[in-house]
Amino acid sequence: MEAFLAAAAADDDPPRLALVPGGGVRVDAAFLDAVPSLRCVVTVSAGLNHIDLPECARRGVAVANAAGVYSSDVADHAVALVIDVLRRVSAADRYVRRGLWPERGDFLPLGSTLRGKRVGIVGLGSIGSAVARRLEAFGCVVSYHSRGRKHDVSYCYHPAVRDLAACSDVLVVACALTAETRHVVDRRVLDALGSGGVVVNVARGPNVDEGELVRALAEGRLAGAGLDVFEDEPDVPAELMAMDNVVLTPHWAAFTPESIADLDHLVAGNLEAFFAGAPLLTPVVV
Repeated sequence: MEAFLAAAAADDDPPRLALVPGGGVRVDAAFLDAVPSLRCVVTVSAGLNHIDLPECARRGVAVANAAGVYSSDVADHAVALVIDVLRRVSAADRYVRRGLWPERGDFLPLGSTLRGKRVGIVGLGSIGSAVARRLEAFGCVVSYHSRGRKHDVSYCYHPAVRDLAACSDVLVVACALTAETRHVVDRRVLDALGSGGVVVNVARGPNVDEGELVRALAEGRLAGAGLDVFEDEPDVPAELMAMDNVVLTPHWAAFTPESIADLDHLVAGNLEAFFAGAPLLTPVVV
């Protein structure tokens, strides 16, 4: 990135530049000042919290993201985490690998069935909707919180996340990270979910107050959690790693060979459209 910025600054007659950043590259006013010829940002992430969208719009910098590319795989992973936590799959695997089965006998306590569970989804966008469809097939009762009511679905809508949690057994976090959704799952929400509740986060780490989550789990105020994202990645609290009722994955819910191939095609298509003066395939509208 330093080489890119240096080359852009040294060019006396710069071309129209496009940038393909990951989610770890902050595209803000300072970045745009350093690359005045930048006219297009095609991020490889679905989330946009690393891009100052109003500043890009003010400067005439078009933005495209990986909308839709990851939805199916992230939804699959969310459901996998739900099942893993409820049925204690990873914990049972560790039990067998440690040689405890012959010594202690049956693995207890038993896991819980998915059928009939009340699942609340925070964020009914493309990922949240895909999660909902999958869990419906398992016989779950789905409800949701989103920026507004979705008139094309029959799921029960809750304007407040706390109310959604209060009528859920499992809370799946699938919303974008914004100033409004930072710590959208806080102590009040966790307490509303209750001691039998499970939290699954496949959105962004800061959507959940990680400190409060750790405390709720440690104090038995929450039954379990499945987490693909964390507040201070790649660092994960030691308390979470020591808990047998928590399933952890390294922020890779989105990544499969298939999704990466789809991403390559989408990025190339957006770049081709930009340099041809055509509309972007997945434009972000501020």
